Amino acid sequence: MRYSILVTAVLFSGVIACGAQTTEIHQAPIKPTSWASGQQMYREYCAACHGQNAAGGGPAASACTVQPADLTKLAVRNGGKFPYDDFYAVMQFGPQLTTPAHRSADMPAWLPLFASLNEEREGPALQRMHNLARYLASLQAK
Repeated sequence: MRYSILVTAVLFSGVIACGAQTTEIHQAPIKPTSWASGQQMYREYCAACHGQNAAGGGPAASACTVQPADLTKLAVRNGGKFPYDDFYAVMQFGPQLTTPAHRSADMPAWLPLFASLNEEREGPALQRMHNLARYLASLQAK
C-alpha cells in the first residue's frame, strides 16, 4: 500500500481579479528516496514546509494551519541538546498527538509513510527516521 502526503506537490496560482496569490496543496504519492541519506529525505519530504535550510518558511508553509517549526532551533529549545526522543515521537505519531501547542494535522506521521516505501517493513523505516534525525541534528544552531 502506498501512502500519500499532502505537501509533496505544491501549486502556486495567482488570482488575477484581486491580485491575491493562493497556495494549493495537492495530494501526491510519497516518492522513494535513499534510506541512507538524511539530507535527501529532508529535501524530498520536509523542505516544502520547513524550507531548504530547515528554518521554516518553505513554499507550502503559507498553506499550513500552524506555521512549520524552525528545525534548526530544536536543540536551543531543549537546553542545547537535540531532542531525539521528541523527534522520533513526532515522526511516529505526528505532532498533533505529541506536541500540545501543535494541534494541526498538516504534518503527517512519517513512520507509516516510510514503511510504505519498503512493503510495510518497519526496520528500514526506523533507519530512515534515524538518518533524518542525524541530519537535522547536524543543522542545529549553536
